[in-house]
Amino acid sequence: MVSGRKRSIALFIALGAALILVILLLYIGWVLLSWRTGVLLFLGVLLLTIIISGVVLNTIFLVREIRRNEQQDSFLNAVTHELKTPITSIRLYLQTLEKRKLTDDQRRDFYRLMLDDADRLMGTVEQVLRAGEIRQRRLRDRWKDVDFTAMVEESLELARLRHHLSAEALRFGEVPPETITLLGNPEELRTAVGNLIENAVKYSGQQPSISVYVTTPNIDTVVLRVRDNGVGIPRNELKRIFKRFYRVQTHATGQVKGTGLGLFIVRNIARRHGGDAFAESEGEGHGSTFTLRLPRVYHV
Repeated sequence: MVSGRKRSIALFIALGAALILVILLLYIGWVLLSWRTGVLLFLGVLLLTIIISGVVLNTIFLVREIRRNEQQDSFLNAVTHELKTPITSIRLYLQTLEKRKLTDDQRRDFYRLMLDDADRLMGTVEQVLRAGEIRQRRLRDRWKDVDFTAMVEESLELARLRHHLSAEALRFGEVPPETITLLGNPEELRTAVGNLIENAVKYSGQQPSISVYVTTPNIDTVVLRVRDNGVGIPRNELKRIFKRFYRVQTHATGQVKGTGLGLFIVRNIARRHGGDAFAESEGEGHGSTFTLRLPRVYHV
């Protein structure tokens, strides 16, 4: 399917280039035949410019539509997998519990695994719902003072429990200030922090080493940095990864499942609070650093 779309993109580009070439050849021939007529020459140049612009814009539009459809199909496939896998797993455990006699320890293990699958399922649903909500501009009636340091500590602890990580694998790079308070929506900020940490764990392989930094470069700004030792990001992909449905396609990331919404949500939450989010990486295999920058008070 992907190769078919790539062939379609190449076809549209080749068609547009061929049309432009034909127009240029016809125009050059026409100019050579009627170079003495200034008015016709002017009209010809104007017409040529309009035609070439139309062909270029049409080709760009078609290529973008093909890429957008490809991203949406990839998103649907990812969501289908993320929904189907835990449901299938839970169903299998329930059938086993129903048909076989198990010890109390085995039952407890099954219950724990089903709860993990249920959490994964709920996480996927929340990501999709959050992506839909984030595009709707809402009032700030739910904003209040948030202890950002405590929020990051809670998110770290939750990620350690969920992924069975040690305090050394997922840690503060340096001791954060005791209390950093900012104005914002607690639910959205918790989602943004959680998404950055989950993203770092997801792309750090079997032996993650993730450092989290919370700093205040000045009195009006709070910065969260999440640095991992994972697969890294090609430099030409650093801006694209925050687009909706976009996922980096490399050999190292091919086995990592996801919806392509996590970083899109992070950046939108940051910008709704008057801040921003961006990524840094030296390339594949060199890890990544994700930065969330937020103002302490958002001025309209």
